[in-house]
This record gives sequence, structure tokens and C-alpha cells, in this order.
Amino acid sequence: MKIMILLFDNYTALDIVGPYEVLNKLPNSEIYLVGTEKRAYKDPYGLKIFANSSIDEISEADILLIPGGPGIDKLLKNKEVLDWIRKIDATTKWTVSVCSGSLLLAQTGLLDGKNCTTHWRRKDQLRKFNVTVKDERYIQDGKYITSAGVSAGIDMALYLASKIAGDQVAMMFQLAIEYDPKPPFDCGSPDKVPKEILDRFK
Repeated sequence: MKIMILLFDNYTALDIVGPYEVLNKLPNSEIYLVGTEKRAYKDPYGLKIFANSSIDEISEADILLIPGGPGIDKLLKNKEVLDWIRKIDATTKWTVSVCSGSLLLAQTGLLDGKNCTTHWRRKDQLRKFNVTVKDERYIQDGKYITSAGVSAGIDMALYLASKIAGDQVAMMFQLAIEYDPKPPFDCGSPDKVPKEILDRFK
């Protein structure tokens, strides 16, 4: 099973690493980290992940994963990347995104008329496309699965694993990574956080 994860500068690290940790456990999985060039890509804090393939070397995939991050806005105008996503999507069984990665899928037109989600700070931006934005941790519409921000990529990946390999296998993956979150605060979405905290994001 060929799994392509798109890399670009200014990605959000957990958008990549969280799903990578889950999807790598699928039977016969091969994960390719793909960029416009074979080189290291950096997140906003300097963490480097190396793309072992370039987009001109990849013409098909079983799963295409688009992560998010501040760098997604620059890609919205990159015709080479948009055309490549459309080409790969024509071959996939699943096309998925984490966080603001759904903006890139929407820009290609692949999400037209579909239900989708993204990071809470990006929902107004996503609503400008021909999509229906849902307040969900992750949501499936056909072969497309989009997730909310950052940590939601782990939930999405576990759900995707269950669709591919069954619930019991996905449960084993969840246990293997000891994904049993108990955060110290119940403020992981804007409807739960005190107003004074939310105002700091403006």
C-alpha cells in the first residue's frame, strides 16, 4: 500500500508525524515523503523532515495525505502542486488531509460539494470554497477524509486504519501508541475555552 505524504516548508510537524506513526503500522504499507524537490523541509521552528521523493517521480498512490501549516497558503497558488494532487487523487483509494491541508484540497476542486473540516482558525477561509464546513474532529465524504487541527490527524489516521484493516486492528494501533489523551484542561476547541484565552488568538 503506497502512502504519499506531501511535504512543504512551514508545515505543522504533528500533522505529519501523528498520522505517519499510525499509518506506518498498516500491513504492507510504504510511506513516501514527497516534496517538489528531494530536500529537507522545515517547520516554523526549524524541525527538518527530508523528502525522499519528488512529485515528478510519483504518479500514483493508494493514500494521499495533505498536512497543514502556515506554508499551505503559499501552495494555494502553486500550479505544479495543485496539478500533481489532482493527478494522484485520480489513482487513490483515499485522499485525506490534516488541519489546513483541506484548503489545498479545496483549491484543487476535489472537495467541491463535499462535507469537510479544518483547524478552527481556518474555517472561515475554507467556507469561501464550494464546500460544507462541519464542526467535527474528522469527517468522511466518499473517499475524502478531512480532520480538524493538528492533533486531530491522529484521530483521522486511526479512523482511516479502521476503514482499511478493520476496527480491531485500528484498536491495536491505538493501544500500541498509547493514545489515551487526558489533557490537563478542557479547552481544546474554541467553544470550550474562556473568552480571555480565545481573544489572545486575534
